[in-house]
Amino acid sequence: MRKLPISVFILIGMCGVAFAQEAVFETKSLTPETALVAAKAAMDSCRKQGFQVAVAVVDRAGLTQVLLRDRFAGAHTIEVATNKAWTAASFHTPTASLAKETQPDKPLGGLRNLPRLMAVGGGVVIEAGGTFFGGIGVSGAPGGDSDENCAQAGLKSISDSIEF
Repeated sequence: MRKLPISVFILIGMCGVAFAQEAVFETKSLTPETALVAAKAAMDSCRKQGFQVAVAVVDRAGLTQVLLRDRFAGAHTIEVATNKAWTAASFHTPTASLAKETQPDKPLGGLRNLPRLMAVGGGVVIEAGGTFFGGIGVSGAPGGDSDENCAQAGLKSISDSIEF
């Protein structure tokens, strides 16, 4: 019987690890109806405070599921809300946190050069029960804190639906 060099056993072992992984995986996504409920609730929250905003909900890949713009929300709010949602989803981090962590004097300051990065409050991660769904972004209220409060109202409106 021929002896195999140790490198062959290492290679076989490494291949075994690679084959031990599953070939496919499953993810959960918000339905468009659920994303719409969140967007409407966020917009309603802002309306009650007298703010005209745009609200975007993106999936886990950052693709827009729902986009609402109130009658008098500025033209820029569409892009800003979408980019806030994209940023929250892409980094799995609220945009208000990124606003602090990407200041020019911080180690992550260079991220502000990323074209779609929106490092200002108003973008929130959508996750529940250990599952990441995407992000919601609001633009048009006076300041990122107000935008974020409206986004949180959107999350609250669907929290019972997505908890498991």
